[in-house]
Amino acid sequence: MGCHEGELSVLFTDNAGIAELNERYLGRKGPTNVLAFPMSGGPAPDAASGMLGDVVVSLERARDESNQSGEPFIEAVYRLLIHGILHLLNYDHEASSEEADRMEEEERRLLSMIKEG
Repeated sequence: MGCHEGELSVLFTDNAGIAELNERYLGRKGPTNVLAFPMSGGPAPDAASGMLGDVVVSLERARDESNQSGEPFIEAVYRLLIHGILHLLNYDHEASSEEADRMEEEERRLLSMIKEG
């Protein structure tokens, strides 16, 4: 992924916790499944400092998504964590359908590596 020496923080929370962060920092009401806060504050990761940023995952949303899709709970958590990390690495599924496809492909690739390990 081009980031061999990166550091990030991960917070697992519930819907109330992620909803509070979502509103406070993004101005969006309600819970979401994952949030990513890049340390650089800009579009590219801060590779020089080694600090990528913060990823917040709602375990409640992961459970709900797992129940709806039939995906095992731990895979839902891994998928959301990967999704957040990819955002820290400047992947953006909202930029275009091509970027969304690129991000989804990388999520699948990384998740398959976890499953194999």
